[in-house]
Amino acid sequence: MKRIYTLVTLVALIILGTSCNDEWKDEQYEQYVSFRSPLDSKGVTEVYVPYSRKNADGSYTEGKSNYELPVIVSGSNTNQQNITVHVAHDPDTLETLNIARFQERYDLWYHDLEDEHPEYASFPENIEIKAGEDVSLLNIDFDFRGIDMSKKWVLPLKVVDDSSYGYQSHPRKNYSKAILRILPFNDYSGVYSGVALLNYIKGDEGNGSIMANDITGYVVDENTIFFYAGIINEDRTDRANYKIFAEFSGGETGGIVNFYAENDEIHFVNNKEASYRIIEDMDATRPYLKRRYVIINNIDYEYTDYTSVPGTGITYTVRGSLTLERHINTQIPDEDQAIEW
Repeated sequence: MKRIYTLVTLVALIILGTSCNDEWKDEQYEQYVSFRSPLDSKGVTEVYVPYSRKNADGSYTEGKSNYELPVIVSGSNTNQQNITVHVAHDPDTLETLNIARFQERYDLWYHDLEDEHPEYASFPENIEIKAGEDVSLLNIDFDFRGIDMSKKWVLPLKVVDDSSYGYQSHPRKNYSKAILRILPFNDYSGVYSGVALLNYIKGDEGNGSIMANDITGYVVDENTIFFYAGIINEDRTDRANYKIFAEFSGGETGGIVNFYAENDEIHFVNNKEASYRIIEDMDATRPYLKRRYVIINNIDYEYTDYTSVPGTGITYTVRGSLTLERHINTQIPDEDQAIEW
């Protein structure tokens, strides 16, 4: 009798195990369509795009570039059907974000590339995800020529739903929508260390020198970036009035930097000819990682802050150096894609 009970138990376990294994063949989750664009603390997805994309023959097309946004099908099983995903511009979500974060501080709002400058970005309305695949790439083409990076440009997108499309977008809004903060870069743009740069009232050197630890250089063209003068940053309402341009000319290891300003009202004066040098070395503990430094020396210019106190202009002197550090993964063939931001 004991043997019979044992046999019955074994048969039951085999049947139960077979049943459980069969269950795993079925889809365990909904197969929703979404973007892969995780939001950061500012409510956007920062996308770094080279100002000029390298062509197949090694040449560059000035100001033309692209970004491939992943479109994915969720689920525990591989997608088994051809899906045509419909993508559209989404200004409503961007407006909601701006109001929630900045209220009526319109000077701090993100600006919509598609609304204000449709020539800067273009993307197809449809993208195909083939049966047997869970990911496809939405190609977004950019033309950055003439772009003014004193504005915070974003491209808001959404997955469009319709009962006839044969798919459903992800019910979580931050999955089916993407707000891409577009940040074009060249060899000299990025976040510089400002610890060796001083900003003080002219004639009062050594007393009250103040400077930000991080200073961002924004793209203008392939060889030019701009900084905001002194301690002025992206949170300043009138920041566009205080752009200081830096034009790099020389070779791969260094050369001259020409500083200039286009707004005469800041009374910009460049006291010295600045220079730059580029240093590269491999990381001591991660042999695949290359560190690239762009160091700007002999910075010495003056500018007048004419708007912070109405009717009064304060002239500042800025002196010192700036250092940009980038990490490049040498295991990735495309250097633009290999930069670790």
